[in-house]
Amino acid sequence: MEKVRRKLKNAPDGDRQMVAILGCVATDGLPAVEAACQEALDHGAFSAAVIINILARARDPAPAERLSIPDALRLTHEPVADCARYDSLRRAS
Repeated sequence: MEKVRRKLKNAPDGDRQMVAILGCVATDGLPAVEAACQEALDHGAFSAAVIINILARARDPAPAERLSIPDALRLTHEPVADCARYDSLRRAS
């Protein structure tokens, strides 16, 4: 985090960005914020928005597993969008 602080020192709103980063320590913990800072520096970025984004991605749960659908529940005829049908319904009303 010290490297990020030094880099943000030269930014016009560096103090504000550092406060935003330090505010994340309360919710995500110091190790997570330090890891996010290191990841951001590894990618050549050091803004608060990037670090907060990294923390949010780490906080989000992994996508759910894909379900296997039994053949009995599969559609035999997929629905097809027919815009002409909708146009005819609109003209009728």
